[in-house]
Amino acid sequence: MNQVYRTTIGLLVSGLTIAMPLSGSAQQKKPAPKKTTSADARDAIRESDLKRDLFALAGDHYRGREGGTLDELRASAWIAEQMRAIGAQPAGDDGTYFQFFHIQRTRITKGSRLSIGSHQLKVNEDAIITVPGISSVNAPMVFVGTGTPEEVAKVDIKGKAVALVFSGTPPASTIFRYFLNTTMRTRSAELVKAGAVAVVYVSDARAQEIFNRWGTIYERGRYDLPGGPNTKVAEQAPTIWLPESALSWVQQAGQQLVANINVESFSYPSVNIVAKVPGTDAKLKAENVLFSTHQDHDGVRRAVAGDSIWNGADDNATGCAGTLAVMRAFVKKPGRRTALFVFHGAEERGLLGSRYYSATPTVPKESIVAVLNAEMIGRNAPDSAALLGSQRPHRNSQDLVNLAMTANQTGPKFKLDTLWDKATHPEGWYFRSDHLPYARLGIPAICYTTLLHKDYHTPKDEPDRINIAKMANVTRWIYLTGWAVANRDQRPTPDKDFKLER
Repeated sequence: MNQVYRTTIGLLVSGLTIAMPLSGSAQQKKPAPKKTTSADARDAIRESDLKRDLFALAGDHYRGREGGTLDELRASAWIAEQMRAIGAQPAGDDGTYFQFFHIQRTRITKGSRLSIGSHQLKVNEDAIITVPGISSVNAPMVFVGTGTPEEVAKVDIKGKAVALVFSGTPPASTIFRYFLNTTMRTRSAELVKAGAVAVVYVSDARAQEIFNRWGTIYERGRYDLPGGPNTKVAEQAPTIWLPESALSWVQQAGQQLVANINVESFSYPSVNIVAKVPGTDAKLKAENVLFSTHQDHDGVRRAVAGDSIWNGADDNATGCAGTLAVMRAFVKKPGRRTALFVFHGAEERGLLGSRYYSATPTVPKESIVAVLNAEMIGRNAPDSAALLGSQRPHRNSQDLVNLAMTANQTGPKFKLDTLWDKATHPEGWYFRSDHLPYARLGIPAICYTTLLHKDYHTPKDEPDRINIAKMANVTRWIYLTGWAVANRDQRPTPDKDFKLER
């Protein structure tokens, strides 16, 4: 047992009562649920509960809940305690609220060294290595301007490190950071194929904005489930990304690039938190309506304006608070089908928790009739929201979408933004949340979201910026959809010809 797991178990042993039902004389009597005469229990979804849970989970106490850290595990234990207090039953492994899994992290070692001429560069601070790989390079560096074919043709690049200024205009409606990453990857491959032993990009003004905002992603390295594609490491020519300020000295002739880059790999625990409210119908209770969300965010990173905790209030403490509120409603008035609640770990590391749970669910996979995913539900205009998976090619159940549309008209009556669900939208937002692994398995799945905003993945995503009333309305929308799924005779019908564009 390694030190990480000893620490993890030590953290959770003291809270086993939140993970396992009490037995014998220790069993506490729960108050009988209050009777309700309404057709559903949407009145159990209260803004005061949502606000309390949001501020608890997205406060500094949990230090941004980074996947694979003790902060994520402590936040997960808190969520499990809320499940127990609400009255939902454990539905994880071995009678607990937890389903643990491994995540594999590969990063560049701190002992790696990089220099250009007289400049000693700190890897992933002064310079970013875009892909963690093993490399040993000691080669002269040549500068080729912006790297046009004409500029490259003038220089012998075989056996050389090639430096160039990043440039290019993305096609219309393309997010610049995606264009930058794709362009770097493509150009680097072309230059290496032509004989370069390393490629060095210097940021232009637009690339510098991405360097500043998203550079912390690279310093973390890559994550995956064990055996996944991001766990594979090979020796390769490095792609190095420098800030705009480096241009003045990168252009100097006669410099030598020396790179000795090594990688290391770690296995960390992450966890899905799983609870259920059993259905009331003798037959249909064997089927599950899965309410999905994720509890992790970005953790502690470089300080921005003096704040180093990336709290992730909207992403995704709002989804967690909303899912707990839906749970309260089902405990107050259970549906005919079982309501299954899964808080996925390590979503920000590549949908790892949902990929793991969808592959190894704690209920029979065929019993999951629908997935209703809550992803960022508390920002932007108060009267608008979006439903991912509502149109082709992302729609995999017209039947489920119809239920969601009816629930919207019954409840909050949001104006629905349909642009973000289109295959042509540059953000590819459909592919970036926990409904996706289930949809790929053919399970009817949709995602409720109020979309991105300027504080997305920054320390400014704080709980005091959340529109609690709007979050409550989205939560009621999710609940009303799930209530309809849980109580009608037929399970949602999948579209027979569902096929994603990627």
